[in-house]
Amino acid sequence: MPQQRKSMHGEWSSRWAFILAATGSAVGLGNIWKFPYITGENGGGAFVLVYLACIAIVGIPIMMAEVMLGRRGRHSPINTMRLLAQESGRSPAWQLLGWGGVLAGFIILSFYSVIAGWALAYVLEAASGAFVGGEADRIGALFGGLLGNPVTLISWHTIFMAMTVFVVARGVEKGLERAVRVLMPALFALLLLLVGYAMNSGYFTDGLAFLFKPDFSKISAEGVLIALGHAFFTLSLGMGAIMVYGAYLPQKASIATTTVTIAAADTLVALLAGMAIFPIVFANGLEPGAGPGLIFQTLPIAFGQMPGGLLFGTLFFVLLSFAAWTSGISLLEPAVAWLVENRGLSRVVATVGCGGIIWLLGLASALSFNIWSDFTLFGKTIFDNLDFLASNIMLPLGGLLIALFAAWLLPRAISHDELAMREEGTYALWLFMVRYITPVGVSLVFLNAIGLI
Repeated sequence: MPQQRKSMHGEWSSRWAFILAATGSAVGLGNIWKFPYITGENGGGAFVLVYLACIAIVGIPIMMAEVMLGRRGRHSPINTMRLLAQESGRSPAWQLLGWGGVLAGFIILSFYSVIAGWALAYVLEAASGAFVGGEADRIGALFGGLLGNPVTLISWHTIFMAMTVFVVARGVEKGLERAVRVLMPALFALLLLLVGYAMNSGYFTDGLAFLFKPDFSKISAEGVLIALGHAFFTLSLGMGAIMVYGAYLPQKASIATTTVTIAAADTLVALLAGMAIFPIVFANGLEPGAGPGLIFQTLPIAFGQMPGGLLFGTLFFVLLSFAAWTSGISLLEPAVAWLVENRGLSRVVATVGCGGIIWLLGLASALSFNIWSDFTLFGKTIFDNLDFLASNIMLPLGGLLIALFAAWLLPRAISHDELAMREEGTYALWLFMVRYITPVGVSLVFLNAIGLI
């Protein structure tokens, strides 16, 4: 075995610091925005059960593989894959897997920052009482006005990117770790507070029944594929974030235990978000399957009609902003780590440079909602094309290649040594899953995303 590598960027101070950071990466707009509405669209409880099975079958095995590769390499994803390919006697072309992840994170953050800006804008709207007594037409006009104003969208996009750059520029321990130690407990506290609020809506049992009582007649093949796709995307797999966070994981920490804990925390946030949202939706006679507009158009109507809605509506969008912020931090880190390692830049210069380029790319997404809305390619706006490219092509391919490299090309002695599982049967189960089962699941996600199934 080679001498144990060390990361030049530092290390998480403890296993729990890594769990908080990786959970922060995984917990994002997808948990609080997307999960509730896709659950609503696909019938509730049965979809949740399928989703949980997909987390176990697809999400956890690949996440373990990605963390393992990161900790073994102790570098940015690009350099990690170069080193591991060399160590394994494989083609140096495998570093392209690292490049793909970094590029995917770059692209995602450019449009993710624009959506996160919506959440920041809605914090002020909710706090100012803009939702109070609001009817559907007025709330719809409010959201339409936000999207239609390029100056406003760009301003919020700029603020979010500045927040993200500020944290990443401070480094692993002083920046990333300090931020997640504050933001993640605050996120959970806000979420529990909102669940408590929903318990007093008079429709909490209706929300629980919708979320947890399975009706398998409502499950379709398409619903299973949606659950499979979301299980993969919600854990931030295939975009370099988990690999670079794994590079900072202390050697003594158990990869299996921490990965399961992260997946459980991520799933818990999604379920708590559903428990907070659906009772409020039912209490106001709204539609749980309202689609992407559930958070920015449907819920504001509910908050505007309910007692305490001004306070709790504000807290909800603060929660959404926190979730976006922790994810944004992890998306920026892989590119910054590579610049520091390969170009000799200081972390501050590397972070500001990367953040500036991502900000510029994000302008195209912001303008695609207004000034450039008529400009389309393949029938999609710039925003939709970037989303499709990263989410539907780059991430599934990245996840598939991570599984194939970790299970088939990395010597078993290395994966066995890094995972250090106490029970030999547990390692054998992981290896079987990541060799045979997980690649099939990710391939189905990819084929469904590009419309071939």
